[in-house]
Amino acid sequence: MEIVNIGNVSKDRFRMYSNKLLNECFILKNCEDTRQCYYFIAREKELFSAYFEYLGYDVVINEEFGIICLNNRYGTGRIRLKMQESMILLLLRIIYIDERKKLKDDIIISLDEIYDRYYGLREKRLSRTDMRSAMGLLKRYNIIRNLDADMGNPDTRIQIYPSVILAIDSAELNKIYESTMQKLDTYKNGGETDENKEDSDETETD
Repeated sequence: MEIVNIGNVSKDRFRMYSNKLLNECFILKNCEDTRQCYYFIAREKELFSAYFEYLGYDVVINEEFGIICLNNRYGTGRIRLKMQESMILLLLRIIYIDERKKLKDDIIISLDEIYDRYYGLREKRLSRTDMRSAMGLLKRYNIIRNLDADMGNPDTRIQIYPSVILAIDSAELNKIYESTMQKLDTYKNGGETDENKEDSDETETD
């Protein structure tokens, strides 16, 4: 196996940005925390592609949305989400698409909109603790960022990044949607409502 030669590229920056790409899922051109990383990887795409090929990943650069991410060829290396987290991710995706149709560059909403839409699906309030947990997870992977401190407060504003579009592929998106709708029908028809069982259900995202 040929060893990847990084030549004159900074070893420290290559190591740092490789780990950032692995750990944070999405590198965004328009995010202050990842902007330098985005341009570095884009400039050294061949080097990063050769390196991650050994690990079974393809480096994907989506110039339309300004996103760099990894795609595992073997379907591994994915984040496992609980059903509740999947529902919130789907709601964020829907909101992002709706707002983009208005030709907005930055999609900024209050958490109150997510609370309302979630209640519209479940007819049950989402707790602030669960909201904080879900938002913290999505922030960690550069899908959203909070503009105010308390990520459970309905008045808190968040920015939804375009990475929400790529977070779930179409097949997985349909699977989650159908599974969610089936569960909601069960709840509405007086079926199983054990919250603990629901929380054990998991789906995958890239």
